[in-house]
Amino acid sequence: MKSEKKVAIVLAGCGVFDGSEIHEATMTMYAVKTLGGVYDIFAPDITQHHVINHRTGEEMPEIRNVLTESARIARGKIRPLSELNMTNYDALMLPGGFGVAKNLSDLAFKGANCSVNKELENSILQAYHLGKPIGALCISPAVIARVLQGVSVTIGQDSETAQTIEQMGGTHITTGHGQVITDHKHKLATTPCYMLDAQITDIAEGALNVTKAVFEMIS
Repeated sequence: MKSEKKVAIVLAGCGVFDGSEIHEATMTMYAVKTLGGVYDIFAPDITQHHVINHRTGEEMPEIRNVLTESARIARGKIRPLSELNMTNYDALMLPGGFGVAKNLSDLAFKGANCSVNKELENSILQAYHLGKPIGALCISPAVIARVLQGVSVTIGQDSETAQTIEQMGGTHITTGHGQVITDHKHKLATTPCYMLDAQITDIAEGALNVTKAVFEMIS
């Protein structure tokens, strides 16, 4: 009997504008389980860049912690990203949301000159060097492109973000809903999700398809 595929999912907070995109995070977890895998959830124990009122879009005078906020999505079952060791997992998955570009990196502010949270960078590099596949949704492929040089990815059809990826040394491929770009050399699968004008059904399709592509690359 084959053992279950074990996936590490990294979150960036809770909520599209200042954390992880909740639909993408949830559908990624659902896809992993639907395809017969299991997952653990991680997030860095750091302060969020800022807090956004998701009803009004305005910044709020609050300080929140990325790990604590991510625990909302994980229903409390979460560990600090510092504890992630990719030797214990078959794959790494990164849902999107602005928290990826604000908390896990400063991509939202510095574009192609951005830096990536060291714990996430180490996890990505460890996965790559161990030959463990990586799946990235929405804006997350741009962060992967900053860490792994020369990757082929998609964030959908946003020309500005695509240009940023190209400036970082990556190759961007335009896609639509549910489509996946698989870079077999780097064992990386990406899909656009809410980088396109999408509905939750599109997110479910994208998460399932990208997870399938990741599972197919697991040795």
